[in-house]
Amino acid sequence: MDDTLDRAHADHQADAGRLAARLERLPRTTRSHRTWMALLGILFICDLMDTNGLAYAAPAIRAEWGLSVAQIGQLTSYSFLGMFAGGVIGGRLSDRLGRRRVLVWGTVVYSLASLLCAVAPNLAVLGALRILTGVGIQAVTGVLIVYVAEMFPGVSRGRCQALMLGIGLLGVPLVAAAARVIVPLSPGAWRWLFVLGAIGIVPAVLARFVLPESVRWAAVNGRVDEARATVERLESELPGPLPAVAGTAPAIHEHKKASDLFAPGIRKRTVVATLMLIFGTLGVFGFTGWVPTLLVERGYSTAEALTITTVFSIGPPLGALSAMMVSDRFQRRTISLVVTSIVAASMLVFAFTDSYWVLVISGFLATMLLQTNTAIVYAYLPEVFPTVLRGLGSGFANGFSRLAGFGNAFLIAAVAAAVGFGGVFTLTALFILLCGLTVGLFGERTRGRRLEDIGENIP
Repeated sequence: MDDTLDRAHADHQADAGRLAARLERLPRTTRSHRTWMALLGILFICDLMDTNGLAYAAPAIRAEWGLSVAQIGQLTSYSFLGMFAGGVIGGRLSDRLGRRRVLVWGTVVYSLASLLCAVAPNLAVLGALRILTGVGIQAVTGVLIVYVAEMFPGVSRGRCQALMLGIGLLGVPLVAAAARVIVPLSPGAWRWLFVLGAIGIVPAVLARFVLPESVRWAAVNGRVDEARATVERLESELPGPLPAVAGTAPAIHEHKKASDLFAPGIRKRTVVATLMLIFGTLGVFGFTGWVPTLLVERGYSTAEALTITTVFSIGPPLGALSAMMVSDRFQRRTISLVVTSIVAASMLVFAFTDSYWVLVISGFLATMLLQTNTAIVYAYLPEVFPTVLRGLGSGFANGFSRLAGFGNAFLIAAVAAAVGFGGVFTLTALFILLCGLTVGLFGERTRGRRLEDIGENIP
């Protein structure tokens, strides 16, 4: 009996490995891939509209409710607390229940929570709802990057991650432009920004019927026929003979417990990925989340601050799309180090310039290249974990980075009170540079390698 079970397990592993190898060898994306990308991008647009909506609503919320900068920091921190839970729980659930299921239900959760934010009567209720919103948002973000890594051809993983992020980041100028029009209308008009955050429920319903389950997840969880049908569908959409499957697919990794993220061989990858995202989150959200409020503190009117940040909001999609030119051509860890160095320098200029146009240009460059780095990091993150732990590994790193963001909200408020505008953005420059140094010096080499060769063949 044991021999029969062992043979069945070995056959199951071999089937999963062969299907992953067939998916990996596809020379380019197919018609189905392009359909999926459009839907994933729309899901990311809705995700990022909700994520960034609070930053644009914050000055008006502060004015209507008479809040201090510290209380705005507290409100911002609630979202990060929810994101911590969403990253870890959503990642684990995606390894257990499937990528698609968590993607759909995570979107439903944050959409409904955002709608309730629109009718929140006070800070306490709004804060509680932002926690729930953060849970759904981060669960979705983590699964989106894992889904792209597992379902798109290996030759273009980096470009596909950058494209999805670039599409998604269109949500930033959309919500910024909406804020510029809506917020000045009346003291309570900011509530409509949260109504916009609820539109994600529409693409979530579409995803339930359009997106197949991840081939790699389905195969390693016994749904081999379903995974095979998806692979055959993709192969049929490419004319002519396909390249031969390169080499023998490695065996699927056996680690399945959450504690296995710190097993020998995986431990370093978990620590590097987590620190990379912690420093990146502190830099990104410390900068983008506080620019509108601190520009007002520096003496700009709310309308002027929103105009400047609306200009900045054009940069993120351009930054993510620019990553398409380099992500699959150079080592991701090297690109991250170069880009974060430029971002840090731009933030320092932004922090101390007295020129309006130098402030706008340096802030725009920093905002744009922050998302170039995010695209590189998103491509790198899911590559370094085995399939059975990919959701949890990515979610763990993402979740703890959001927990750091929770503390960072209080830190930024304290630094702003103590040393002002220049001190805050000097700190964000240091954080973003540490992100690049962490992955640049200690990260894995992933460019040009099959996903299974990176994630499954762990010493």
